Amino acid sequence: MKLKISFKHLEHTPALDQRIHEKSEKFEKYFQGNTNVQWFCWVHNDEHWAEIKVHGPKFNFFAKASADNMYKSLDLVVEKMERQIEKQKDQKRNKLHSHAYQTPKYKEIEERIKDEEKFYDKYLEEKSA
Repeated sequence: MKLKISFKHLEHTPALDQRIHEKSEKFEKYFQGNTNVQWFCWVHNDEHWAEIKVHGPKFNFFAKASADNMYKSLDLVVEKMERQIEKQKDQKRNKLHSHAYQTPKYKEIEERIKDEEKFYDKYLEEKSA
């Protein structure tokens, strides 16, 4: 994983650098291989902003958050990013594991078949009686 960190109107401190590296390690469990993570942190009107861009071979994610201090904004932006990643993973997982018999069209056909079977059973009972 390649990591790039940029600051604007903010001093680059070792504590912030360490915190960003710790937060970036959380993304390693989601992605394998060639991934670029870009962090951009800045201050505007006494609000601390953090932005993450995660680029990979088949995906791009982006999240931005603000708070009254930089550490909170880092936490918020990582939470947003994790929600996006989980949502996409769930969508892919559901698409792979969805079956035709779970679709509304299949259920409708199944109900018609049951109705026809009931009708046919009644018809046979009347004919045999």
